[in-house]
Amino acid sequence: MKKIILGALCVLSQWDPFGSGSFLHAQPKRIESQFRIARLKYAGGGDWYNDPSAEVNLLKFAQQSAGIDVDPQYEFTEISDDKFFSYPFVFMTGHGNINFSDYEVRRLRSYLERGGFLYADDDYGMDKPFHREIKKVFPEEQIVELPFAYGLYHCVFDFPNGVPKTHEHDGKPPQGFGIFHKGRLVVYYTYESNPSDGWADPEAHKDPDEKRQEALRFGTNILFWALTR
Repeated sequence: MKKIILGALCVLSQWDPFGSGSFLHAQPKRIESQFRIARLKYAGGGDWYNDPSAEVNLLKFAQQSAGIDVDPQYEFTEISDDKFFSYPFVFMTGHGNINFSDYEVRRLRSYLERGGFLYADDDYGMDKPFHREIKKVFPEEQIVELPFAYGLYHCVFDFPNGVPKTHEHDGKPPQGFGIFHKGRLVVYYTYESNPSDGWADPEAHKDPDEKRQEALRFGTNILFWALTR
C-alpha cells in the first residue's frame, strides 16, 4: 500500500495548483517531473542560507527510504520571484530576524491558499520574528500546537511523541505548530527541536548518526504530508 501511495507523488509533483492564478496568469506554465524543495530567502538579516546541504540530504533520504521521486538539488527562491509559485514546498530556517514586505505578505498568502506549503524550522532565534511575520499573512488564524496523534507524525515513520529533539536550545520540549486554511495544514513550524540541522552533512554539527537518521525520517514525514494533503 505504501508503494502505491508514494508512487502517486510523481503525478502530484507535476500538478500546477497555481496555473489559473493571477500571479502566474501571464507566465508560461512550467511542469516539473520531480519534487523539489525551495529554500526561502527573506529580508531582515536572518541567516536564511545556513546549512545548504540540508534539503539535498533530505531529498536523497526520502527517495531511498520512501520512494518519493525527487530532484536532490539545492535551490532558493524569494517570495517575489517569478518561479516562487512553481514550488509545492518551501522551507525556511535561520537564527535571526525576518521581514516580509506588504507585497510578500499578499503573495505568500496567495501561494498557501492555492496549494503551497511552508515549513519553517527555528534554528534558535527565529521564533519571535517568525510569529510576528506569519501573523501578517493569516491575521485571522491562530498558529496552534499539533497533537501527538496528528497524522503528520505517523504517515510514513511513527513519531508517537511528536517532533523529535535534534538539538538542545533552552531545555524546553520540542513542539510542532501549524496554521490551517480551510482544513488543510498550510504552514508547519518546529520549535526547540531543529530537525533541519540533523539533515545537514555529518561534519556540519557532528550529530550522532541516530539523531541524523531520526531527523531525516521526520523530514520525510513532512514532505509526504505536504504532498498528499
